[in-house]
Amino acid sequence: MRVPLSWLGEYVDVAEGTTPEDVLASFVSVGFEEEDVHAFDLTGPIVVGRVVSFEAEPQSNGKTIRWCQVDVGEANGGVRGIVCGAGNFFEGDKVVVTLPGAVLPGPFPIAARKTYGHVSDGMIASAKELGLGEEHSGILRLTELGFDPEAGTDAIALLGLDDVAVDINVTPDRGYALSIRGAAREYAHATRARFTDPGLRPFEELEQPTGGFDISVDDAAPIHGKPGASEFVVRIVRDVDPARPTPPWMTARLSLAGIRSLGILIDITNYVMLELGNPIHGYDLDTLTGGITVRRASAGEKLTTLDGKERTLDAEDLLITDDSGPIGLAGVMGGGKTEMGDATRNVLIEAAIFDPVSIARTARRHKLPSEASRRFERGVDPLIPFVAARRVADLMVELAGGTLDTTAGGALFAEVFVPSVDLPESFVSGLIGVDYTTDEIVGALETIGCEVIDADGGWEVIPPSWRPDLTDRWTLAEEVARLHGLDRIPSILPTPPSGRGLTAAQRGRRRVANALAASGHVEVVAFPFTTEDENDLHGSATGEHLPSIRLANPLDGQAPFLRRSLLPGLLQIAHRNVSRGFTDVALFETGTVFAPVEGVEYGTTTVPPLAQLPDEATLAALHASIPPQPRHVAVLLHGNALVKRPGQSAVAFDLADALGAVQTVAAAAGVAIEVRQSQRAALHPGRAGSLFVGDTEVGYVGELLPAVAEAADLHGRAFVAELDLDAVLALTSAPDAAASLATYPAATQDVSLVVAADLAAGAVRDALVDGAGPLLEDIRLVDDYRGTGLPDGSKSLTFALRFRADDRTLTAAEATDAKLAGVAVAAERHGAAIRD
Repeated sequence: MRVPLSWLGEYVDVAEGTTPEDVLASFVSVGFEEEDVHAFDLTGPIVVGRVVSFEAEPQSNGKTIRWCQVDVGEANGGVRGIVCGAGNFFEGDKVVVTLPGAVLPGPFPIAARKTYGHVSDGMIASAKELGLGEEHSGILRLTELGFDPEAGTDAIALLGLDDVAVDINVTPDRGYALSIRGAAREYAHATRARFTDPGLRPFEELEQPTGGFDISVDDAAPIHGKPGASEFVVRIVRDVDPARPTPPWMTARLSLAGIRSLGILIDITNYVMLELGNPIHGYDLDTLTGGITVRRASAGEKLTTLDGKERTLDAEDLLITDDSGPIGLAGVMGGGKTEMGDATRNVLIEAAIFDPVSIARTARRHKLPSEASRRFERGVDPLIPFVAARRVADLMVELAGGTLDTTAGGALFAEVFVPSVDLPESFVSGLIGVDYTTDEIVGALETIGCEVIDADGGWEVIPPSWRPDLTDRWTLAEEVARLHGLDRIPSILPTPPSGRGLTAAQRGRRRVANALAASGHVEVVAFPFTTEDENDLHGSATGEHLPSIRLANPLDGQAPFLRRSLLPGLLQIAHRNVSRGFTDVALFETGTVFAPVEGVEYGTTTVPPLAQLPDEATLAALHASIPPQPRHVAVLLHGNALVKRPGQSAVAFDLADALGAVQTVAAAAGVAIEVRQSQRAALHPGRAGSLFVGDTEVGYVGELLPAVAEAADLHGRAFVAELDLDAVLALTSAPDAAASLATYPAATQDVSLVVAADLAAGAVRDALVDGAGPLLEDIRLVDDYRGTGLPDGSKSLTFALRFRADDRTLTAAEATDAKLAGVAVAAERHGAAIRD
């Protein structure tokens, strides 16, 4: 919210000499964030000039210029010769002259220069050149604005171009501060200065005409049971002159507030919106057909909004309609058919209160954020529409020459009820940790506009109508802390209770992440959003359709589902890196996936009320209302593991690297993970395996199908692994226990077995392990030979075996016996024979 200081000073006392930085510091002290300081991007000398005379001089290019003699005051050199291309002024007119040395927005420095055969000693400025609007058809005539200053007067001060605006960040719960009224109130809280509320007006000025214009609200489908419009106030001003210029002070303030001038009628509605916080819409009364009805749209109904776009409406959209159909998206943007323009003579003024949820949904649905929707979706003071409508009418009478119609208009409104909040006397100090006195608590609450009534052991507090965020004792306590200074709250580190710390699962997850990072993988965090097809491809072994959780309001309409696998996110990140030239990537992520069960409906349990401890049954129902969310770990490898260097060729990632990452996870988790050859829809046939801890499948590893890699724009081979980390850690026996150090030497032997070519090496390994018994400490496959010297349809598998006993040094004979026992089991199960 940009707050011009001259405007702020109308409603709160700003001490002389206060700088914009001082004002920002005051806002920060009551909880706002400072953003910036905005000023008109120009410097003087810029003065008032009186056109003494001019001569029209046609040029060879067809243009006619005027060689002017302009009196800029004795202090500025008296009469100066200035070349001007505009033709909309007359002798004796007062104009704005930018003298040499001035700088206009752009930046555009002014200097004496020769042009059209003359030395132009300055420039006569237009409103656009001064930053006062878009009008550039001619120079700015001060007479049209009602000014008749002396020649040489400082035009910057005269036109309000010396004003400055401070920019503060207004959080969604403090929508009242999106107005000069709210900002001035907060500045008064910070400085204890006197505040004058522009929302207070005598009742007789706010009385509405009782007839002459029909208004109705017909909301057949209210959201959450709240009607789309709770108030609708109408005033009518007749015989306005839309050609009248907007006063410079208003244009300057609107510009500093970030709103461009669009003509006197629209400028007035925008000005009052900024001043009071109630968005206002003005209609050309003569283009309306019948009365106004506020209703929901019919599906497929269309409306052309003020931005010229035809919009197809949703049945949830709230509309302003007349007898001809929709004429505006309520609280968001008006329709083009009834907009005020150059031909407008009679204006219907609308000031309303719309349901925040309806407005927020409509603005997001149509991707149409506006200054109006920004305020309505945060909540507007329900007592301000009558004041705002009358303020607009008064300004149109004063500045646009209109006449207020006291016989036609009307209002629909509901009684405004603000529920009270019980505040125990000791609650604020107990929550904040500061010993506030009774006077400090009551004084702070009354300062922000609350009505505080003594009650037994505390107070009954009625928040002001403009503070819909004050709904309980906690928010009231925050207001007391905010107004008396957050610096009074002591900074004390809490003492953790003994015996607490990370859980075993948390320690396990950290070990896995640290181990992968230490082994050269880069941890990433991907968005958990994907498509249904990606869930089917990566979430199942066969690619069959799986149930997925669809978001009600997705960030990206093309990816509205929650992921069942981490791989879609890793593929997106890998694609982004490769597209930027980082072709060698080793990525991993740990995160939750969402695995809904077929036939189960989620999200149907009602959330319990705030500040109320739910019982066990309620907690169980809440847990049952969300899908299972196991935590996974996934790895993606693409490009080279070792880059090319002098004397060394590049070494590409291979399936062995993905298997190595799996074993890194296994070692960090404290489990033994076995790989069994299998198939998956997204992985290359013959280069995919399922991962097991004992008999429990915990994940998969393999090479991506070339088509899947190509779809992610990964050129070349890509290897992946994904494990259910929760399941892996649940299967570890003692993840924090260190293994005993071996004190006796090991005995190593190799064995080569001839088996059928289609037999999995893992099956042979299992047979050797079962037969060799407890003396076998480690076994690794070191060779897979197929070729000359072997029978057709067979292969030779060579295993390296390591034997060790805990209580003695093994002899070679003992190691050989254990090896042969393993060979015997392999021969019995699979017909394995020792290779000659």
